[in-house]
This record gives sequence, C-alpha cells and structure tokens, in this order.
Amino acid sequence: MEWLHRLRQDLDYLFGRGPLEPDHIRLGKQGEFAASDYLRQQGYLVVGRRWQRRGIPGELDLIAWKGSLLCIIEVKTRSNIDQTPPAAAVDRHKRETIRRLTRAYLRLLPAPEPPIVRFDIISVYLIDGKKPELKHFESAFAWREQWMH
Repeated sequence: MEWLHRLRQDLDYLFGRGPLEPDHIRLGKQGEFAASDYLRQQGYLVVGRRWQRRGIPGELDLIAWKGSLLCIIEVKTRSNIDQTPPAAAVDRHKRETIRRLTRAYLRLLPAPEPPIVRFDIISVYLIDGKKPELKHFESAFAWREQWMH
C-alpha cells in the first residue's frame, strides 16, 4: 500500500496541492490517506473525506461505514513521537464541532431512521524513513460529554 500513498502524494504535487500548502496541512492530508487505507483494510467503506457543510465551521476528516454502523473518524497526525498523544488534541470544542457537523451530515442521508453513529479517533505517526504507525480508538467519545463527579 506504500505505492498508493506515494501515488497520491505525486498527484497532489502535480495538481498544485503539494508545495504551496503549509507543512502541517500536507502532513494532515498524508495522515488522512494513511488512515483511510487502514480503514479499508479493516473492512470499512470510506464514503467521505474532509467533509464540510456551508455555514458550519470545521470538517469531518473521514466518514465510513462498518456494516450498518456510521463511523465519524477524527484523524490526528504527528511527524514525531512526543509526550502528548495526538488523540489528546481532540478537546471538548473539537468534539462539539464534530457532533455539529455529524448532525448536519445525518440530515442529508435518505434513510427514514438515522443510523447508529460511533465517533472514533485515529492517531497517525508519520516519521521519516519508517512505515506509518496508526492507533485506532473506537468509540473515543459519545454524543454527549461524560461528566465526572
């Protein structure tokens, strides 16, 4: 699958989406490609990438189906292993943005009943000279915040 990843990078470069983008944007896209490939290998059907809705800030990194389960996946990519895991960057504000966008996405589905939704996070480490390292956190958060008392 490494060849597919490199092909996507080459196509991005050829169509002018490569060097003009800031490094962190390019890194994020590479992480999304790696996560998308990983999900397909795990039997998911990826139906959306970087989904946006006019009037709502933010985006859904990946949208995928695992059978009848709709999975909304936030991808966090890093180029080095530091002390803070990438998944920790999905704070309360980010989770609420993802929920808001998911509600908008669900309104577009033609099904009479909304599907069961699961919110996942995939941490991706893209370190030069190494194979991408991914960690998938299924059900990383829910529709509502859990309060600890």
